[in-house]
Amino acid sequence: MPRLKLTLEYEGTRYVGWQVQPNGRSLQAVMEEALSRLLSEPVSVRSAGRTDSGVHATGQVICFDTERVLPMKAYVMGLNGLLPHDVAVVDAVEAPEGFDPRRWSRGKRYRYRLNNRRTRSPLHRTTHWEVFAPLDVEAMRRASAHLLGRHDFSAFRAADCQAKHAVREVRKITVEGEAGGAISIVVEGTAFLKHMVRNLVGTLVDVGKGKRPEAWVAEVLASRNRKLAGQTAPPQGLVLEQVFYADGPPPRTPGGEADVDEDEG
Repeated sequence: MPRLKLTLEYEGTRYVGWQVQPNGRSLQAVMEEALSRLLSEPVSVRSAGRTDSGVHATGQVICFDTERVLPMKAYVMGLNGLLPHDVAVVDAVEAPEGFDPRRWSRGKRYRYRLNNRRTRSPLHRTTHWEVFAPLDVEAMRRASAHLLGRHDFSAFRAADCQAKHAVREVRKITVEGEAGGAISIVVEGTAFLKHMVRNLVGTLVDVGKGKRPEAWVAEVLASRNRKLAGQTAPPQGLVLEQVFYADGPPPRTPGGEADVDEDEG
């Protein structure tokens, strides 16, 4: 039975998040309904990550099994004709045997977008966090360096995070843009805890506003105490940009817990 791998782009504003939930329309439900219509059979999909309500993606990855054989363009052009305007398939390939979009992930890249104009932007209200106070972008860049490497990120996980452990590796973090305009915080890592990127961003924004010194970020990280970190940045600025893969699942860490056992959003 073929296993298909699809890459999705979506605007998450109208949805309760990726995962099927009883309290509203989910992106997973939308995809499964469209695939079931295309294939004339029930379809269940697995994803690379669970994005929260209001969070967007340009590189969400899903997979599913089907007994039907269709040309790959059917999973792009055909599905896009069935999907709502804010969800699209951007790539479709046959996956290797045993492929699992979450457990085979070698890492992810998230982008968090801020609008630092002094006035609100109607065009950015669903895609950026609007921060009107002037931000010291250079201070944010210097402070972000404290987050690089493999650490226990307990101080940046949501209270209801269900991940088995909080050790993650941040491979790259950059602060792009200039004060008074569009700013992006790009974070690449092995995996992410629930609200981890949004909590990192909220902490860096406190530094950018001058509320906290740059060294405070290292103190928060070492504390492992969520109450000491900054606010959780709102969901609309967050984009799951890319999921990285190799030929198989990543090796497990020395402690026996894989980084991909995650609960992100």
